[in-house]
Amino acid sequence: MRHEHARRVRQKVRKGTSVTVYVIVQLKMTDRAAYDRYQARFFDVFRKFDGRLLSADEHPAVLEGNWDRDKLVLMSFPDEAAFRAWSESPEYVEISRDRKAGAQGIVLLAKGFAP
Repeated sequence: MRHEHARRVRQKVRKGTSVTVYVIVQLKMTDRAAYDRYQARFFDVFRKFDGRLLSADEHPAVLEGNWDRDKLVLMSFPDEAAFRAWSESPEYVEISRDRKAGAQGIVLLAKGFAP
C-alpha cells in the first residue's frame, strides 16, 4: 500500500524536478502532551521513507531578528516526490493530527540547487 501511494504521488510531481528539497519547520508549542504523542510515533513512520532528519532543535541560536517559536526542525528529501510520498502517506497524516493539535507550525519547502 505504501509503495502504491508513493507511486501515485511521484506521478503528480513534474518530471525533471529531481533536486534535493529541504523542509524547515518552526513550531510554537500549544499542547505539549499532544506534541509528545506525535514525536513518540514520528520515527516509526519517517524511517519508512527517503527523508533525513538534519536537526530538531528546541534551542536554536538566534543570530539576527526575533524568533518567537519553541522548536526548529530541518529535514531533507531526495526530491519533492519523496517528500510528498511521506507527508501525504496515510501513516503520516494519522500522526500529524497530534502535531497540529500540539503546536502551531510554519512549514516551508525549499528546493536545493540543481547539480
